[in-house]
Amino acid sequence: MKHLFLLVGLLTSLVSLSQNAIDFEKSPIYPGCESVSIEELKVCFNNKLNAHIYDSFKIPQEVLDDNYKGEVRLLFEVDKQGAITVLYIDAVYESLKEETKRIFNELPQVTPGTYNGKSTFFQYSLGIKIPLINPSEIQMNAVEDAAPISTVQSDDLNGDVSNEFDEVNKKLVPYEQLEYTSQLNIPFTHNYYARFDQDINGLGTNSHTAAKPFVFEEVAPYYDFKAEKKALIKGSDSWWSRKLWNEHLIAVQGKDYWFTIDPVFDLQLGTDTEADYSTTYNNTRGVYIQGGLGKKFSFSASVFESQGRFAKYFNDYAESIAAGNDEPIVPGRGLSKRFKDNGFDYPVAEGYISYSPAKFINIQFGHGRNFIGDGYRSLLQSDVTSPYPYLKLNTKFWKIKYTNTWMWLRDVRAEVQEDGAFLTKYMANHYLSWNVSKRLNIGLFESVLWTDDNNRGFDINYLNPVIFFRAIEFSTGQDAGNAILGASAKYKWNNKVNLYGQFILDEFSINDITGGNKSWKNKFGYQIGLKYFDAFKVDNLLLQFEYNRVRPYTYSHNTIVLNYAHNNQPMAHLWGANFSEAILIGRYTYKRWFGDAKIIVGKRGFDFNEGNDFANYGGNIFRSEVDRNADTGITVGQGNTATVFQADLQAGYIINPVSNLRIFANVAFRNIDPEAATASAFKTNTAWFNIGVRTDLFNWYNDF
Repeated sequence: MKHLFLLVGLLTSLVSLSQNAIDFEKSPIYPGCESVSIEELKVCFNNKLNAHIYDSFKIPQEVLDDNYKGEVRLLFEVDKQGAITVLYIDAVYESLKEETKRIFNELPQVTPGTYNGKSTFFQYSLGIKIPLINPSEIQMNAVEDAAPISTVQSDDLNGDVSNEFDEVNKKLVPYEQLEYTSQLNIPFTHNYYARFDQDINGLGTNSHTAAKPFVFEEVAPYYDFKAEKKALIKGSDSWWSRKLWNEHLIAVQGKDYWFTIDPVFDLQLGTDTEADYSTTYNNTRGVYIQGGLGKKFSFSASVFESQGRFAKYFNDYAESIAAGNDEPIVPGRGLSKRFKDNGFDYPVAEGYISYSPAKFINIQFGHGRNFIGDGYRSLLQSDVTSPYPYLKLNTKFWKIKYTNTWMWLRDVRAEVQEDGAFLTKYMANHYLSWNVSKRLNIGLFESVLWTDDNNRGFDINYLNPVIFFRAIEFSTGQDAGNAILGASAKYKWNNKVNLYGQFILDEFSINDITGGNKSWKNKFGYQIGLKYFDAFKVDNLLLQFEYNRVRPYTYSHNTIVLNYAHNNQPMAHLWGANFSEAILIGRYTYKRWFGDAKIIVGKRGFDFNEGNDFANYGGNIFRSEVDRNADTGITVGQGNTATVFQADLQAGYIINPVSNLRIFANVAFRNIDPEAATASAFKTNTAWFNIGVRTDLFNWYNDF
C-alpha cells in the first residue's frame, strides 16, 4: 500500500481571458474523456493526469532520506498536435526534476484543444506536493488553461482583433543566463578579470589574453561563469531576496531574444586629509542593459548620471586637464560641469553592438574603451581615458587572433580649437597575437593617428585591416600622421607563473636609436611583469609585479594635435612619458569576499614652466617636440624630477555577483615630492579613505 500521496494543483494560466474569449475555447481531451461534456473536459483532464502521476511517480531515495516536504513546480504545454511537452521545472532536488520529466514523457497523445474551431496551444502550470497525496482523498478543481495561441475573431465593427500581443508573453521562457555564452564583452575590471586569469592562461590553452575586454563566448571554454554564479547563491526563494543577492532585476527570454536590465550605483563617502573640505563623495545612478537577438547578435548600453567631489589631488588633476571651454575632465569619465563646492557633474553613456557572422569573426561598433596587454598598465593602448566611438574587428583562427580597432578621438585644449570647435583626430590600431607554442605568445602592434587636415576626414587608406600603417603614414607625408610600433610577449613558466612584457617604439630612426648619445629621438618604452597564481599555495591569491619605463617625448609629436591622447588624457600609460615605475599588486578572493593591495614606487620628470625655464622635458605628451630642452643627453626623469609613492588597500563583499554590485572600503596613501613645487608639479601627501556601494563595470584609476 502506498503511504505517499499526490496533489496536482493546476494554477492560473499565463494570460487571463475575458468570459467572451472562454466561450470560444474547447480544452484538450485526455484519452477516456471523449464522452464528457465540454464543460467537464477540464475536470476530466485534471483527474486523469492526477491518476497517472500518482500511479507512476517514484520518490527518489535522497528525497525520502531527507524527509523532504515541499513541492515540484512546472510549466507544460499541449501543442496543436496534442503532444504534451514540459517547458520548465523548479525543484530542490535534481532527481525530482528528472523524475518529473520521466513521467511526463510517458503521457499519451491527447486530442488538441481548439479556439474558434482551430487547433491551438494550451499552457498549464502545475504543482506536485511532496509527499504525494492520493487524488481520491481530496476534491479536485477544474484545470485553468492558458489563452490559446490563435487569432481572436471579434464582434467589433472595426474589424478583427489580433491576440499577437498576448502571444508574445506565452513564448517567454525562464531566463537561462545566456550572456555567459554570448558575444557580449565581459566588463573589464582588473579585480574581476583576476578571477579567471589563471584558467585562460593554463599551459596548452590556445587563448589570447592581451586584447581586452574579452567576449564571454571566447572565455567560456576555459571558465564556467554559470557555475561561479551558482556557487555564490545565497538568500531565500522570495522575489526580493533573489533580486538582491543572485539575479538580474529584470531578465526576459523568448525563442530568439533575451535581455536583462539592472540598476547601476556608485555611491561613495570618504575623507581626504589634504583637502580643506570635510568629505569626499561620489553619487552615480544609472541603468545597465544587456541583450541578444538570435545567436550571433548582442548589444549592451549603460547610462550614468553622476556628481562627485574627490580627493584634492584628484580634483586638481581634473582641473589641470580641463577642456578649452574651462570644463573640468573627470579622469576616465569625461567632460563635466562644476557642481556646488569643489564638485563635478559628469554624465556618461557607453554602449555597443556585437555581431559574429562566423565563428572566427566578431565585429563591434560602440562607444567605450579598449585595452591591450597582460599587465596592470599598457604601453600600447589603455583604458585610462574617457570613452570614445570605435569600430573593432576580432578575427581568430589557428593560433592567431588579429584585432583591428578604428577610433574617433578629440583634442579639447584651447590652443587647438578652430572656429570655437575642438579638433577631431582618428586612430587605427592593428594587434596580432600569435601562440607560438604551448608556453610562448608574441604580439605585434602598430598604430597611427591623423587629423582632418585638408578636409581629409577619415582616411579610407586606414580601413584596410591587413596593410602596414607605417607605410601609409610615410607615403602621405611626415606630418600627415603619427605612427607607433609595438610588440608584446608572454611566457607561461608553468600553470602558476606567467611572465609578460611590452615594447613601444615611437621614432623610427635607427642611427639615432643606436648612436649611443641618448638622442631625443630615442622615443621608446618597455614593460616587464610577472603573475603568480595561487601564490604560496594559497587558493585564489594572485601576486603581480610590474615595471614600466618610458623615455621622454614618447607619444608626443611635432604636430601638436597628433599626440597619443584623447580628451586631454593619454591613450597609453596615464603618466604620459619620461618616467619609470615599479608596481606590486596582490588580489585575493574567497566566495563573495575580496581584497586588493597595490604599491607603486616611481620617478617622473615634469616641466618647470616658470622663471626662465619653459623647456619641454618630455613628460607632457601634449607639448610639441619643437620646444624640447636638448637634442642629446636625454634621460628618464629629467627636468623637475619627482619621486612617487602610492599604496592602495581595498576590501569588500559582493552583494550581487550577476550585476557585480559590491560594498567596499578603500584607503589610498599618496606622496609626490618634486624638486621644485610648480603649478604642474606640486607636492602632495595625503591619505584618502572611502566606503561605498558600487556596480563594478569599469576600472577607476586614482594613481596618476
